Amino acid sequence: MQSKRLGRSAIVVSKICMGTMTFGSQADEATSLRILDKAFDAGIDFYDTAENYPVPPSEDWAGRTEEILGRWLKTKRRDAVILATKVCGPSHGWIRGAQRAGMTALDRHNITRAIEASLRRLGTDYVDLYQTHWPDHGARHEDALETLDELVRAGKVRVLGCSNETAWGLMKSLQVCADNGFHRYETIQNNFSLNNRRFEDALAQVCLQEGVSLIPYSPLAGGVLSGKYNDGRRPEGARFSRYFDMGGRQAAMAQRFINDKSLTSTQRFMDIAAGLGVSPVTLATAWSLRPEFVASTIVGASREDQLDEILAADALVLSPETLDQIDQVSRELMYPMG
Repeated sequence: MQSKRLGRSAIVVSKICMGTMTFGSQADEATSLRILDKAFDAGIDFYDTAENYPVPPSEDWAGRTEEILGRWLKTKRRDAVILATKVCGPSHGWIRGAQRAGMTALDRHNITRAIEASLRRLGTDYVDLYQTHWPDHGARHEDALETLDELVRAGKVRVLGCSNETAWGLMKSLQVCADNGFHRYETIQNNFSLNNRRFEDALAQVCLQEGVSLIPYSPLAGGVLSGKYNDGRRPEGARFSRYFDMGGRQAAMAQRFINDKSLTSTQRFMDIAAGLGVSPVTLATAWSLRPEFVASTIVGASREDQLDEILAADALVLSPETLDQIDQVSRELMYPMG
């Protein structure tokens, strides 16, 4: 499998990263372990999780995903796995953290407690990449970045990253690190797919100029780009089928991913994939691997067989003609996810 460097760090990872956010909820432990083994055997060496997983976040099962991943990790040589996890952001913002009674924040207290708990659940004494799951733009950046820097110096973390960050937030963090001699963010983990190209508007330039790597999540737009929600379908057990039933914030999220515009663009991309003789899943994954600012694309699965079409993307080279077709859809149906 192809590989690429994380930012300007010494860590090189497979260009496909195995995401785990449904392990322990949508996928039970036995299924999760089989998926992890299949990914590893296929050459994936990069695995992403979070203290807040599985999703949807719940205090009843927060941390379960790390525990499953930790049990799997014991079956592998630790140095053969590049392991990433995340600390919750503030609970007074757009989402409430499922850890620490929902009183999460990006300060020394929370970050220290979070890393220690994650290391226990994962059964390891270090993680390769430690990320802030979402930012707190109202707090002093120094409070979080100094503590994260200390974790690197203590050997508990190799490199740092952020997630769900803005262009301003990333640049502000990089400047604070430069001014104080802190270890900086080498990666940013944001939503990026054929149905959500907003990262290209500003953040892509920041990454290219500053040497920060995007490790995109949801390259299949939450499974929408597979076509399984087209024609009004709500597949039983699928994430957004469940989210619509849950109502509230989860239903609002599902509506962002599944709407008339996103389903129309999905059909157009499915037609392009059919013309190439490949699965739309393979097309969408291959497209997300291509940009220079991307190091590794985070994929997800709730069944082993779902990995087959994803793994095929590693060998798919998209021609200039195909890329032009894709860009034409994006120009005609701009920002399907708002």
